Amino acid sequence: SKTWQLLGYDINDDWPGYSLDLFSYPAHYSGDIDCVIIPHGVIMDRTERLARNIMDDLGDHDIVVLCVLKGGYQFCADLVDRIKALSRNSDRTIPMRVHFIRLKSYLNDQSTEDLHILGAEDLSFLAGKNVLIVEAIVGTGKTMKTLLKHVEAFRPKMIKVAGLLVKRVPHNSACLPDYVGFEIPDRFVVGYALDYNEYFRDLNHICVISESGKMKYKI
Repeated sequence: SKTWQLLGYDINDDWPGYSLDLFSYPAHYSGDIDCVIIPHGVIMDRTERLARNIMDDLGDHDIVVLCVLKGGYQFCADLVDRIKALSRNSDRTIPMRVHFIRLKSYLNDQSTEDLHILGAEDLSFLAGKNVLIVEAIVGTGKTMKTLLKHVEAFRPKMIKVAGLLVKRVPHNSACLPDYVGFEIPDRFVVGYALDYNEYFRDLNHICVISESGKMKYKI
């Protein structure tokens, strides 16, 4: 009965995922993933809908898109492309600038307390601007809370957050995106630019990593 349950497309905890036999994926990851949890085509369709929601809310506002690297680069690129397509074919338009920052808080499959924000030292150009933060995945919300606090210090006019994935985790701090693609079980997912120690970014679908995959690429 979480209030945010219907913000995105809900993938149940007992969802077994799609069999790998149904999809093409790089042979070098054979044995490293258990299943496909969100196929690439479904990601694209959902991203198109999120772009429309963003256009409905923010159309005719200048916005600065703050892309959170590295995991968010693919979602951000596809989302911006779809917003641009809507702008070309609509009476409303969204002039956009894109800026990149990098967050790093994971070692293997564990989030650490040690959060590094790179490229965000001076965001003074955000003062008085409408900001759309684009992040691939939100877990406990601690990372997003830290980032929001950092961005707010530069006094933007408005901040909205688009998150492709929100994990159902026990200690979610209620720091949730305004635009959510999918709500997913608390499992470690890779693909579509989400990595495990820099591997799996070259996987199109969002997949669940296998235990043997974790061991293989552990550092």
